[in-house]
Amino acid sequence: MTLILNRSDVISVLEMKDCMDVVEKAFAELANGSAVLPLRTGIKPPDGISLYMPAYLKEMGALACKVVTVYKDNPKKFNMPTTIGKVLLQDINTGDVVCIMDGGYLTAVRTGAASGVATKYLARKDKGQVVGIFGAGVQAKMQLWAVATARDIKSAIVFDISDEAMNKFVSEMSAKLGIQINKAASADEVLSADIICTASSSADPLFDGKKLKEGTHINGIGSHAPAMRELDTETIKRSLFIGDSREACFSEAGDILIPIKEGAIKEDHFYAELGEIITGKKDGRKDDKAITLFKSNGLAIQDVATAKVVYERALAKGIGVNVEI
Repeated sequence: MTLILNRSDVISVLEMKDCMDVVEKAFAELANGSAVLPLRTGIKPPDGISLYMPAYLKEMGALACKVVTVYKDNPKKFNMPTTIGKVLLQDINTGDVVCIMDGGYLTAVRTGAASGVATKYLARKDKGQVVGIFGAGVQAKMQLWAVATARDIKSAIVFDISDEAMNKFVSEMSAKLGIQINKAASADEVLSADIICTASSSADPLFDGKKLKEGTHINGIGSHAPAMRELDTETIKRSLFIGDSREACFSEAGDILIPIKEGAIKEDHFYAELGEIITGKKDGRKDDKAITLFKSNGLAIQDVATAKVVYERALAKGIGVNVEI
């Protein structure tokens, strides 16, 4: 039998703290060599792109593949989302697919969780910090939820080109987290924050890196293509650069690839993978004046670890529908 979990099922069992715990373990496995993580494979049908993201975590006993499609005409042609994802979780002993679950909410939470883990290890530890968020969509909400889980947060400030999106963000997240959230009138206002998360769809830098204050920690998660970047060259030059994966960053992250192409930095500016910081193979923040940066591309190990905990929680609560395939 195969367990089917829809979006509501996944939402009902997946909490940020639990997700951060398993994502942290997944990054540790990657650093310790017990994770199998091929680069995502893309196929381009006529009207979109289909991405396949498999991974295996030996220590956690988790094996799965996420299938993500991006079809830009879906909303107007079929009244369907542009991006659709499903995760196929397998039994490591038999290889059989034991669960098929919606991947949309799972992807959003696991992306936030990676930034939460990075914040735990790289941001300053003083209490009452302010979080700045670029973007006000679903992923921006997950970023704030994760950072507020990792640190003692006093308030947040959000900036988006859509005032309506900012209003919704403020209303929803202030109620969820119980903190004050303000709307920024400009990008520069966000730079007063202690922790900054960039969760936009912009292909161009969001702010002037010369204006970054000392001690800032940045989670960069929006851009994921060699020609796209949310962070300018000055930001990269000033930061201790930590990526989710060295291979992924040098294949997909315009944030570091463009400054290298410009000759502003060399490849060795990539300091460490997040897993190397978690496992103590490399030190993280040097002092309270350092600017630290976590660049997230999104790895299948995050999906696999999260899918397993969702499956286990669903089984424990008797959630979902079992079908014979």
